[in-house]
Amino acid sequence: MTEIANTGAHVINRANGQEDGEGWEENYTELPGGAGVSLILESTTQEGVGPRLHMHPYAETFIIRRGSATFTVADQQVVGRAGQILVVPADTPHKFRTGPGGYEALHIHANPTFETTWLE
Repeated sequence: MTEIANTGAHVINRANGQEDGEGWEENYTELPGGAGVSLILESTTQEGVGPRLHMHPYAETFIIRRGSATFTVADQQVVGRAGQILVVPADTPHKFRTGPGGYEALHIHANPTFETTWLE
């Protein structure tokens, strides 16, 4: 991480030193500069993977960049596809399973740290 002199802004580099956006999978909590969010960068070519049922005391936003995933949100299922954004409200049980060819997305947690209640 590099602070931009006299601005309070920061540049965060990939932990593995890679300089492109391919295969970028990392979790970021307590970001500098008072961002107030935490991030999950998810990228996989596998089908059928994802977290078990859980919820957070804050909203989670999924920005789907590639592929698809079947999301369970409360008692409903929806297929999220590349180019879509899914917002799951606070305290709402959810999970997903990646579709054929995998999935790449940015998950934005509306909280500076991850707080998760696992339901399965």
